[in-house]
Amino acid sequence: MNAKHLRSEGRQVSCALLTMSHSPLLHEVKPSPEVTAEVEAALENARSFVTGFDPDLIVSFAPDHYNGFFYELMPPYCIGLDAVSIGDFGSQAGKLDVPYELAQSLSASVLTAGVDAAVSLRMEVDHGAVQPLEIVYGDIRAKPVIPVFVNAVAPPFAPMARIRALGEAIGRWASELDKRVLFIASGGLSHDPPVPRLAEATDEQRRLLVGAGRNLSPEARAAREQRTIATARAFARGEADIMDLAPDWDRELMRILASGELPALDSWSPEWMQEVAGHSSHEVRTWFAGYAALGSCGEYAVRYSYYRPIPEFIAGFGLTTVELVAESPR
Repeated sequence: MNAKHLRSEGRQVSCALLTMSHSPLLHEVKPSPEVTAEVEAALENARSFVTGFDPDLIVSFAPDHYNGFFYELMPPYCIGLDAVSIGDFGSQAGKLDVPYELAQSLSASVLTAGVDAAVSLRMEVDHGAVQPLEIVYGDIRAKPVIPVFVNAVAPPFAPMARIRALGEAIGRWASELDKRVLFIASGGLSHDPPVPRLAEATDEQRRLLVGAGRNLSPEARAAREQRTIATARAFARGEADIMDLAPDWDRELMRILASGELPALDSWSPEWMQEVAGHSSHEVRTWFAGYAALGSCGEYAVRYSYYRPIPEFIAGFGLTTVELVAESPR
């Protein structure tokens, strides 16, 4: 391949990775000025990293929060051949710029690699997918993007080893493109927000989880979002009936990912993850897939890392920027 981006330090790279927690509460529940400044500095670092890399294509790994995927048909992962943002929590609504032929090529390559990914010709994505695009570019259509949904909220979950296989297959495909590809992984880290769970759902909640939640009225969606905001404020006061954040777990996850020893995460079971780090800790699967994708492109190094448990966001909030230091031979 001959079209790789020549960086100022003299290395040529074709793939890079941005991982970050997302939170619908980012602009709704403000932590202290000190923490707010820290988070903004981390986000500015992400913007600078992405601007410097200047990708031709973004592959976005993100979960969903029963806004686009429901129990009527819940795949472990799905590649969007076309996608639209629903605009929840004030995020930008509308179509993403999904390059159809490239997305088709990716889905075929992943299936050929033995990873049974579903495809969608009208994927609906929520804040989990579009918040990083808005933060970095201010516009969800600023760059061509292929969205990859990773189920992180609806049991049963794919084993972590399969998430790694998904990321590796996508990374091998990306490494053969004549393009600069940025992987974005959005989610986590430890958190336990007030998302209904099927095992404990009322009849009405079950109806919504199966599929009726797809077309909520504006009033119903606003009420749902206000419940999350109220829970965050109560959690920050130490009053919410949800699990605590797990900073030690978060830091160990980030250490393993940075080390490149990704198979060490294969044995992490869904039961253990949610027992230690909350029912939505499964969103770290997007980070795992993103690091596995970049690892398939070559040896990598974390250039920037930020972490802080932030109760106001109901999240162990992390962000990393990662680049290749040596590309795999073509």
